[in-house]
Amino acid sequence: MNCELNLNRRDVLRAAAATLILSVSPVSLAGNASVVAVRVWPSAAYTRVTIESSEPLPFNQFMIKDPERLVIDLHGIDLNNELQSLAGKVGGDDPYIKLLRAARNKPGTVRLVLDLKTQVSPQVFTLAPFSEYKHRLVIDLYPTEQNDPLLALLNDNPSAATAIPAKPAEPKVAEAAKPIEPTKPVEPSKANDNTVDRNKLKVDRLITVVLDPGHGGEDPGAVGPSGTHEKVVVLQIAKKLKALLENEANVRVVLTRDGDYFVPLGVRVKKARAVNADLFVSIHADAFVRPGANGSSVFALSEGGATSSQARWLAQTQNDADLIGGIKIKTENPYLARTLMDLTTTATINDSMKLGKAMLGEIGNINRLHKPSVEQANFAVLKAPDIPSILVETAFISNPEEEQKLISDAYQNKMAQALHQGIKRYFAKNPPLAKTRLAHS
Repeated sequence: MNCELNLNRRDVLRAAAATLILSVSPVSLAGNASVVAVRVWPSAAYTRVTIESSEPLPFNQFMIKDPERLVIDLHGIDLNNELQSLAGKVGGDDPYIKLLRAARNKPGTVRLVLDLKTQVSPQVFTLAPFSEYKHRLVIDLYPTEQNDPLLALLNDNPSAATAIPAKPAEPKVAEAAKPIEPTKPVEPSKANDNTVDRNKLKVDRLITVVLDPGHGGEDPGAVGPSGTHEKVVVLQIAKKLKALLENEANVRVVLTRDGDYFVPLGVRVKKARAVNADLFVSIHADAFVRPGANGSSVFALSEGGATSSQARWLAQTQNDADLIGGIKIKTENPYLARTLMDLTTTATINDSMKLGKAMLGEIGNINRLHKPSVEQANFAVLKAPDIPSILVETAFISNPEEEQKLISDAYQNKMAQALHQGIKRYFAKNPPLAKTRLAHS
């Protein structure tokens, strides 16, 4: 009797175990991960598709020719509304994606098919959770023939250099470029009405100014109380400033980004060096833990420690941009990682401080200065060893009143004019000389 009872118990346990094993099928395992958001960031430089999930997503990818398609299988997940919404996020003006489809390929596997408009070099990689983001699968579609002349130049495509407006021949080392002559401020909205025809320029040397609108794409920057994204307002200010500068006869302007897409910090520096920039101005809108913080600030690079705890904190938050925006490989940039040449860096920082002081003198006319002097910290984006570089915090977007300023066209115009006048004031006293660049390796 006891033997029979024990046997029955064993049978029951075996049956229960079998049921448990059957329940842990690929379909059930797929429920462990779920897609919580999908985003598409189109730009001329590249298009990014981001799939954010509660758990990391194993994947495999392959290309299909005639017509061009990229296929990506996501494992351990089921099709949900977020994935199905991907198709509607691709606009007709996307340079690289014609159509994006998501469908259940087999239990526990979702297949993405990207119908492409041209040949691309895809980079597909995962990012660990950071800041407000969970696990991310990133699909970057770079054109085989790069449309962005600066990115093509950085990728060792010599023919792309012809697409970048070239400087006239450099003068002799002792010969300075002609300073920017003082002019009556021009409204940014009207600047394009009198755009200079650069084909008719007769100047010894063009002054090249690189404007760097902070953040972009996956990296929104600071977010204001009413939801304003830093990346949006700083791009608007940069474009207004670009219009003003381009109205000067001997100035050309390069933007590190001209749309809502992510550019790694090292690439921003490389872009400035690729065009032999004379100045680099990174434009931001500050945020702080206290909403009452207000005012504008200007920062330069520090070879040593930061000049204040706030400067140190701000530099750290700005340097986290690569982790937020997401890059495939954290490669060491020689200008960010190595010990810079002391003499070159010291001279460049001195020039950066002069530029920063000129900027503060103009910005103080339109907004309260958070600090009356140029602050310094270890900002990665300011580490071009031979280009005077500053970072301008136009206002505190975390302050409700200053957020409203930042989204107003009037304040953006005033800030662009102040930055324009600051650049002119700097060059009036410090006309750029011809100089030999450090190797771009």
